This record gives sequence, C-alpha cells and structure tokens, in this order.
Amino acid sequence: QVQLVESGGGLVQAGGSLRLSCAASGLTFSVYRMGWFRQAPEKEREFVAAICWSGVRTYYIDSVKGRFTISRDNGKNTVYLQMNSLKPEDTAVYYCAADRVPFNYAIADTTFGSWGQGTQVTVSS
Repeated sequence: QVQLVESGGGLVQAGGSLRLSCAASGLTFSVYRMGWFRQAPEKEREFVAAICWSGVRTYYIDSVKGRFTISRDNGKNTVYLQMNSLKPEDTAVYYCAADRVPFNYAIADTTFGSWGQGTQVTVSS
C-alpha cells in the first residue's frame, strides 16, 4: 500500500521560506513521477510542480517559477519542495502525489494515483 506523508508546513511571513518534504513508502519510489499540488480555501486543487523519476526533468506552474524548487532523493524515498519568496497567495494545503508513469508533462490531478494527507502552508502579509 502506497503511503505518502508530507511535513514542513507552517506559518511564515511574506518573503520567507519553507521546505516541504514528502516521505514515500509502499512503492518503488525511483520509478515514479512525483508532484506537488495545492488547494486554497474555496478554490480548486491546482498543480504546482513535478519531477521525473530520475530528477533530471522538473516543471512548474508559472506563478511559482523562480521561487519554488522541486527535488528528490531516491535513496531516501523523499521528494522536496523548497519554497522561497513566499507570498500570501501561496497560502494553501499542499499535497504530495505519486504517478507510476516515470515521466510525462501531464498536470491534471487525475494522472496521479496516490496522495498524501496534505500540509498547511500559511503566508502572512
């Protein structure tokens, strides 16, 4: 059974940084594409970033490019999201997701089959 556990969320002032982690178990982590999504109150869940199985390819939504960095450590079965220059509009619950397809550019949440429980990120102005 696949299990994804996020950590690292919290309250931070605008301009600050947070690093989210997602520890995976129950899957062959090194062959999965991994992604981060977020959902703000009263909004649809949206794609934030994804990384291919090897970590060589990454992609982001435009609003976080240059501020967020997704990375992974296949030896630790963990994916990270480094978030810098945070803005109040980044406030949301952030979810880690796993896709058994090693790589593609699909960003629909339906392409990811496994999800974590989410971690709250709150950015104050």
